[in-house]
Amino acid sequence: MSVEYAAPSKRKLSSFCVLLLLCAACAKPGPTVSTQSSRAGLDPARQTLALNEAKALRAKGQRVWCVPFARNASGVDIRGNAETWWSKATGLYDRGAEPEVGAVMAFKSTGSMPMGHVAVVSQVISPREVLVDHANWHRNEVSLKMPVIDVSERNDWSAVRLASEPSSFGSVYPVNGFIYPKHNG
Repeated sequence: MSVEYAAPSKRKLSSFCVLLLLCAACAKPGPTVSTQSSRAGLDPARQTLALNEAKALRAKGQRVWCVPFARNASGVDIRGNAETWWSKATGLYDRGAEPEVGAVMAFKSTGSMPMGHVAVVSQVISPREVLVDHANWHRNEVSLKMPVIDVSERNDWSAVRLASEPSSFGSVYPVNGFIYPKHNG
């Protein structure tokens, strides 16, 4: 077999290129999702502070909780159990149903999670998937970049599932929404 027969003819190659260009010109671009929000996003110094605080607590034999971790990582300065954060944020911080990098996802209280839970959005993957950084989802541990999917019927992030185990999403948890940190500038 010679190389001459293996290579496509110039005419076929030209036709193929024209066809590709026509298809590309007619193609409708898919929705774009920014992995950064219009706000400043995660502050590396805050994330380092949150991780160092958690490490120091564990070194002293103390418990690592979601609230101090989220407060340190996000800059949302709210005190009290996670279940109270949504109402306490009223008038202090913007709140909404759209995930943004650096926002705090405020979980509602449930029977298995009576004090609620808070997590910080570290990346927006798509309109219905984010990654979060949070503490004490696994007892006394910090979990970074844990996948979370929106499973709400209205696509409003009011119900989510977390990938507590690699490639396995767990139970459905109710969410109040997102608390957006204030940024200077």
